Amino acid sequence: MNGLTRHVRLARPAMIGPTFAQLRRGPGDPTHRQVGDMYLRATRTPAGPVLIKIIPHGAEVAARAWGAGAEWSLDQLPRLLGAADDPRGFRPRLEHGPLVEAWQRYGHYRVGRSEAVFEALAPACIEQVVTGKEAFRAWRLLVREFGEPAPGPALEPGSAAYGMYLPPEPEVWAKVPSWRFLAAGVEQRRSRTLVRTAGRATALERTLTWPYEQADLAMRSFPGVGAWTSAEVRQRAHGDPDAWSIGDYHVGKAITYTLTGKELDDDACLEILEPYRGHRFRVQMLLFMVGQRRPRRGPRMTLPTHTPYATRGRS
Repeated sequence: MNGLTRHVRLARPAMIGPTFAQLRRGPGDPTHRQVGDMYLRATRTPAGPVLIKIIPHGAEVAARAWGAGAEWSLDQLPRLLGAADDPRGFRPRLEHGPLVEAWQRYGHYRVGRSEAVFEALAPACIEQVVTGKEAFRAWRLLVREFGEPAPGPALEPGSAAYGMYLPPEPEVWAKVPSWRFLAAGVEQRRSRTLVRTAGRATALERTLTWPYEQADLAMRSFPGVGAWTSAEVRQRAHGDPDAWSIGDYHVGKAITYTLTGKELDDDACLEILEPYRGHRFRVQMLLFMVGQRRPRRGPRMTLPTHTPYATRGRS
């Protein structure tokens, strides 16, 4: 299978790394893989499944895609790389030195949009209230068990894409037995949200054409989908430059520490980010890219040793 090839020229140097890092759920994610300067993504499109290979060269991007969704994914590629994002109106405040530095270095960054809402929602449900390590393990196990091999070179031993998988379809997620979720470390609170939203996956995709605020309200109308989950989806699927990760255990503390030298709560972070309303996720990503981190204190959070367990926090 030769696949379809496309060369895309953007108005600025492509920054696929940050977008890809958002889409990939841990280094072992079977749906995303990076090999040197090559990025591989296995996904489902309105036209069918696809494996797409993306190689950026400055503002030039070479891509090849395999599967029924190949043409759709190549047409959508500029938007995945941020062509629909508009940073006008964003200006770092002088007192926020790290943000000024980040904007000077990465001003060509654009927020990408995958235009795959449920595909972003499923792992976000799994990631609620647990550590990244545990969530990534659960995602990896469930995709390998209930997904299917990606098309094209993913089926060819020796290929860089060999062994990649498509995420399960919504109808498949809806039928996963609760005990299989539990075996992967996903207790009922999270699996129930995933299964419930899988039944409305088609309706969720329609939010791509809505204003960001309306899409947020629609997603949060589902029990178990709160501000954090909605933001995680809109960052990835809708390309919402304002959807910062409110409610995350680390993000608010990291932003406030970087901008003020103090670890503060989300209420304080909201106040600090208010001048950037409309671009608060852009601020989050720029600060992430500039590489400043707050110091770690105390032991790392340990993973649970049993599967049903009490949950509190982000949703």
